[in-house]
Amino acid sequence: MIIIKSEQEINIMRESGKVTGYILRELENFIKPGLSTMDVNNFVEETILKNHMIPSFKGYYDYPASACVSVNEEVVHGIPSKKRILKEGDIVSVDVGSTYKGYVSDAARTYAVGQISEEAAKLIRVTRESFFEGLKFCKVGYRLSDISHAIQSKAEGEGFSVIRDFVGHGVGRKMHEEPQIPNYGKPGRGPRLASGMVFAIEPMINQGTYEVETLLDNWTVVTLDGKLSAHYENTVVITDGEPELLTL
Repeated sequence: MIIIKSEQEINIMRESGKVTGYILRELENFIKPGLSTMDVNNFVEETILKNHMIPSFKGYYDYPASACVSVNEEVVHGIPSKKRILKEGDIVSVDVGSTYKGYVSDAARTYAVGQISEEAAKLIRVTRESFFEGLKFCKVGYRLSDISHAIQSKAEGEGFSVIRDFVGHGVGRKMHEEPQIPNYGKPGRGPRLASGMVFAIEPMINQGTYEVETLLDNWTVVTLDGKLSAHYENTVVITDGEPELLTL
């Protein structure tokens, strides 16, 4: 069942979303060559706790960290490590969740580490743009798959592929609520959108094949062909007018 949030619930999520969005903005200047992925995680965790919130990811299905930090061919769920050092030319996806008064906000960005290749920069740009293509259909009366189709059309139209194995989702009282929101599919399918629905919409776009596999740590997902992947996510509220982005 898709949960319709009250204005009181959305107000709590706005507070959570401000912190998640702030962290992702600050990471633009924080991330640089020579940092470890654990340094990134520690920055995220310290900022969440300093704002009197709870890191949503830590302990979720026993996940060991407060951020997912995924480098290059790693798609999602990269476990931070002191040994994994970011170097010039890498791209790194950081997924963050903050919980406030029992409500979760969830968002992600992919960052350049120093100077990166033109193709890597294009992948990051198109992943972001595909989110905003989907956002155009986050309005009352459209169907859920209209979002999915818009994301897929943009990404594939630019020569990239859309991951099938991981999708967006409802978010609020739990990290993952109904419905699932694939980043691909035919338009005009699924439930119609209504005011008060809250979604985590998150294109995960690959440079090569859309096929992925999970490493032996049972968390880190990588592209099957070893090519780059990028991730862009925001928590979005469906309203009676334009959609509201809580984490931007």
